[in-house]
Amino acid sequence: MKLGITIVSHVPEVATGLKKLLKQVAADVSITVAGGTNDDNVGTSMEKILTAFSTNQAEEILAFYDLGSAKMNLEMAIEMTNKKVHLYDAALIEGAYTAASLIQAGVQLDEIEKQLKPLLIKD
Repeated sequence: MKLGITIVSHVPEVATGLKKLLKQVAADVSITVAGGTNDDNVGTSMEKILTAFSTNQAEEILAFYDLGSAKMNLEMAIEMTNKKVHLYDAALIEGAYTAASLIQAGVQLDEIEKQLKPLLIKD
């Protein structure tokens, strides 16, 4: 499949729980997660993010995150991967759910991004 999703959360259970929810509407979409620090405490892990990118079977990844420091680690990880990654400042659950369901339906990236616009977090 061309498009996949990576979820980054400070809490491992949030990341895995959201993946479980998304799989209800997007069984065929490659969804990988990076939740918590390397020792599964609250925080994020560059190593987990890079692993989530590399194990995602998609050619392009739509990345969603929960808090600002996760975004910083995602931005650094994007520089370190060969995959094409699109980072969205969207409401985590709603954004990832919208993207996953549209990918499952075969919708193209430009249309997915139009659907995500109302869910973007404004500064």
